[in-house]
Amino acid sequence: MTLEAIVARYGLLAIFVGAGVEGETVVAGGGLLANQGMLPLAGVMVAAAAGSALADGLFFAIGRRFRDHRRVKRIREKPAFARALALLERYPTGFIFAFRFLYGLRTVSPMAIGTMRVPTRRFLALNAAAAVVWAVLISTIGYLFGRALATAVGRLHSVEHVALAIGGVVVIAGGIAWLVCRYVSAKS
Repeated sequence: MTLEAIVARYGLLAIFVGAGVEGETVVAGGGLLANQGMLPLAGVMVAAAAGSALADGLFFAIGRRFRDHRRVKRIREKPAFARALALLERYPTGFIFAFRFLYGLRTVSPMAIGTMRVPTRRFLALNAAAAVVWAVLISTIGYLFGRALATAVGRLHSVEHVALAIGGVVVIAGGIAWLVCRYVSAKS
């Protein structure tokens, strides 16, 4: 199935689910597809924010409800979980707002926060605000990258060009995440 067929069939639902599961790759790709006129940019932003906030809310609820379950305890033993807890204890509000931008901590962080005594309302409010900022930023990066690539190469028509552009967005987003992770590690 071609990229155009997937978008035509699932559209913003794919962005909603992908934002909760895969994250930056899907949302940046959604921004790129918005640049190509295949999806509305505002729709990509809303679907990404909603999918991300919902997924993180579910992981938070799992951490809160099952904090003493053996599987959650096993996850708590992982190094990424320990890093998330250390950052959460040091910078509680900032960490709740920023964890989705930190490479390697995206999925374990809401669960780690759920195991702590962070009030649910506080988490949900900060998580929603962060999801909106994240969705707007990442989809805009994809959109602008698509515009720059279209200007450089001409109008993107083929699936191969779109896949190449999405790959470029992923590399750039990965580089930014790596730099942020290095910066956070150096500050700790």
